[in-house]
Amino acid sequence: MEPIKILQLCKKFPYPSKDGESIAIKTLSHSLVELGCEMDLLSMNTSKHKFEGNTFPEGASHYSLIEFVEVDNNIYIKDAILNLFSGASFHISRFISEDFKKKLIELLSSKKYDFIQLETLVLAAYIPTIREHSKAKIMMRSHNVEFEIWERIKNNTTFPIKKWYLSLLVRRLKKFELSQINLYDLFLSITQKDLDYYKKLGLNIPSLNIPIGINKKNYFPDYSSFLKKNKINFIGSLDWQPNLEGLSWFLEHVWHKTIKEYPDMEFHIAGRNTPKSLLDLREKNIFVHGEVDDAKAFINECPIMIVPLRSGSGMRVKILEGMALGRVVITSSIGMEGIPAIHQKEILIADTPEEYVTAIRFCMEGKEQMEQIGKNAEIFIQENFDTLNISKRLKDKMQSMIHKIIRN
Repeated sequence: MEPIKILQLCKKFPYPSKDGESIAIKTLSHSLVELGCEMDLLSMNTSKHKFEGNTFPEGASHYSLIEFVEVDNNIYIKDAILNLFSGASFHISRFISEDFKKKLIELLSSKKYDFIQLETLVLAAYIPTIREHSKAKIMMRSHNVEFEIWERIKNNTTFPIKKWYLSLLVRRLKKFELSQINLYDLFLSITQKDLDYYKKLGLNIPSLNIPIGINKKNYFPDYSSFLKKNKINFIGSLDWQPNLEGLSWFLEHVWHKTIKEYPDMEFHIAGRNTPKSLLDLREKNIFVHGEVDDAKAFINECPIMIVPLRSGSGMRVKILEGMALGRVVITSSIGMEGIPAIHQKEILIADTPEEYVTAIRFCMEGKEQMEQIGKNAEIFIQENFDTLNISKRLKDKMQSMIHKIIRN
């Protein structure tokens, strides 16, 4: 049987795989290749997530072909102002590139693909090009309900001018997102909640819930760190607004209550593109590490991992990684979306400052109960988020669609 041939389109080169989106892209592509598919990658190499290497990382060797195109997606004041009068979504227009379009046409003309896999909404702008130059099925992998992220950020904003501008961005992004949902041949969601929401919004094409998978063989919990129960950490890309928003909220509303109750508590913060304001932070018992070389080692250093999301959508890979490493993850109801873990069994859920302090207090009451939650979390990931099991469902769906084409 011929392998399923897939061209994966990405808005940023997913290596090094340190942020959630890149990990999700790498994990699924690895698993599909392991299951017998053939994957090519065409990626933008953006100014915001620049890959500077001369050779591709060893972790990308599963791709049969890798191409990337330089795209300047910096935010310029002039462009933002002109966009106000265009009616177009600024979130999408920043990723429209003639060079990327030309490279896409070149690949579609040189090879017959079964599926074109779009990683996130911004690649939907290239659907007309794909339809014109290929008979491949178009598969959208939606990492989030994009407009919902910005709607939540807008709702958490109090400054009137900023709130007005965010409202405009949300309306245009929502209009674009909803105009695309039935233009694909197969729609993949990261969470069942997102898929149900899209269906309420009008999605009526073939669809599948494909959560982010974890290869447990790559995660080695260090339970010795539970002896240092007075250490908590946060890790996440700090150029992603929901992460920065949540961390800032935690520092302002939770941390001072925590340090007052536990004066020896340490808070360790790491993240890609950490803003200067955080790097310059000089506050007792707060340690800002910036981008770390080994995220798993950083997570393993502390028994408690804080994920204080107040906006966002989809599924948080760092929560899955923390659980796979046996950490006690304290997160919000929003952070829990797509992760059906049980409060005080595999995870701790907190939404208010008081609930976060209570969750930390719960951990401080005993090493044994902390460690049990960590071990339960590790088992939970093995049973619910194994990447090969998840990817096999997608491969079977693609195979059935190919057979349907052949029969017809």
